[in-house]
Amino acid sequence: MHRLEVAYRQEYIFPTHRFLSSSNAAQQSIRWGESPHLRYAFRFRPHSPLARLYADAYQGIGIGYFHFGNSRELGNPLSIYLFQGARLARLSSKLTLNYEWNLGLSLGWKPYDKERNPNNYVIGSKVNAYLHAGVHLEWTVSPRFDLIVGLAATHFSNGNTKYPNAGLNTAGLRVGTAYYFNRTTANQVAANTSAPGVPLFTPHISYDLTLFGSWRKTGVHVDDSYVASPKSYAVVGFNFAPMYTVCRRFRAGLSLDGVFDSSSNVYATPTQDENGVDGFTTHAPALNKQLALGISARAEYVMPYFTIGAGLGANLWHGGGAHKGVYQVLTLKMELSRNTYLHVGYNLKEFHTPNYLMLGLGIRLHNKNHWR
Repeated sequence: MHRLEVAYRQEYIFPTHRFLSSSNAAQQSIRWGESPHLRYAFRFRPHSPLARLYADAYQGIGIGYFHFGNSRELGNPLSIYLFQGARLARLSSKLTLNYEWNLGLSLGWKPYDKERNPNNYVIGSKVNAYLHAGVHLEWTVSPRFDLIVGLAATHFSNGNTKYPNAGLNTAGLRVGTAYYFNRTTANQVAANTSAPGVPLFTPHISYDLTLFGSWRKTGVHVDDSYVASPKSYAVVGFNFAPMYTVCRRFRAGLSLDGVFDSSSNVYATPTQDENGVDGFTTHAPALNKQLALGISARAEYVMPYFTIGAGLGANLWHGGGAHKGVYQVLTLKMELSRNTYLHVGYNLKEFHTPNYLMLGLGIRLHNKNHWR
């Protein structure tokens, strides 16, 4: 079934940086943002086995236009994103509690510029990632129309690919209405009838091999200060994860994680030019200080088209410095075929320090759990 949705969001902006409080050109707090959205989605028919197995999952593409009350320094970005949601609980024959996530890009920001936009330390690039998640009530008003009201949170950042990268975080209200092109009363009745038989499921182990790459910025110590390096650094790596599929929607396992991060353990020495202006020069360490091999525990939530994952790990072999401690990963795998996927992920250090993006491709071996 296909639907078209229009929505409006009013969200509170968390004052995570002094720029959002009052250190901006208008010398006023930036507290509220709003955005209209236009979205297309499709879902499986209520009587189908896939709808039963995956809680009436729906997925689609959306576009949103954001206004934060400071167009001069932040801009009015446009977001283009993929989304997926599903039912958490059926409260009545016409009312459900659902969850939803969005992932995409936001374009048209006015980023930090030393000369033209010196106050904006929140956004460092014209294009940023857009992440959104929330819960909502969906009320079936008629066979053609649903009303939607919910709460959600949003995060904008560039994934540490450019400085500054403080990011913008919001939370607030979502309201909207959805029009179904081909939903009928018979479809709705089928949602409450007995389910047809579904294919048998057998728990099993599959093997995910992911290759990824990205680029990032980093900071270096110069004398007693910590400053941004002017360079961009390459990151490449792999994950090999045997995963035990417990049921159709959940699998868990361990992953062998290897990475070459050319920003790891870089250092700087102070310099001075012929005019007496202080500066610095960055230096790369030995290769073994930029390589790491670790193991992480992984868990994944499996749905049609998309798999959301999280992991917690530590590097067992490394050259010290930046590779010490524990790391965390958040991933989204987007299905290309039965056994191949696009991979979008983010690596954090010690639960709070941004590390690097993981953009890549993967292959799944011995895959017996498939929704098609």
